[in-house]
Amino acid sequence: MNTLLALARLIDALTERVGRVVIWLVLIATLISAGNALARYALGESSNAWLEIQWYLFGAMFLLAAGYTLKHNGHVRIDILYNHFGARGQAWIDLFGGLLFLLPMAGLLTWLAWPMFLDAWLSHEMSPDAGGLVRWPVKLLLPLGFALLALQGVAEVIKRIGVLSGHVTLPHETPEEEV
Repeated sequence: MNTLLALARLIDALTERVGRVVIWLVLIATLISAGNALARYALGESSNAWLEIQWYLFGAMFLLAAGYTLKHNGHVRIDILYNHFGARGQAWIDLFGGLLFLLPMAGLLTWLAWPMFLDAWLSHEMSPDAGGLVRWPVKLLLPLGFALLALQGVAEVIKRIGVLSGHVTLPHETPEEEV
């Protein structure tokens, strides 16, 4: 169990690093959006590439931060019964949810998205809009984002097994905004 918990800590560390990088994408997207609006309305200039990079960054923020959000318990839940259970009951729910829903879904979406990325990469797919960007980077975000989510899902499953076996005590898990 100690080896699995060490693996979970490594995955948590990776997820934390990716999340901290993604936070900066918010600032970059905001600056690009403001610059694009300024150029369009003040200078009468417009660029499809600048619009598309905003969309790419927006997609990157959501896809790459999904694992970070899972790690910090920030995903939306329907807690009709969950909060009435103790730590062990919640660990069972999280374990079954991770094994039956999260991991199969994230694995399937990673697997299904990979050929879309590969096709865009091999065909050098470009945006159909004038001055648009190459499409493979944004299509890479799909399998990468879901793979990172699946990886964090593995860490969460390991931690819940650790709770159930008495090897781990998780801190009270509420989204950071509610603390």
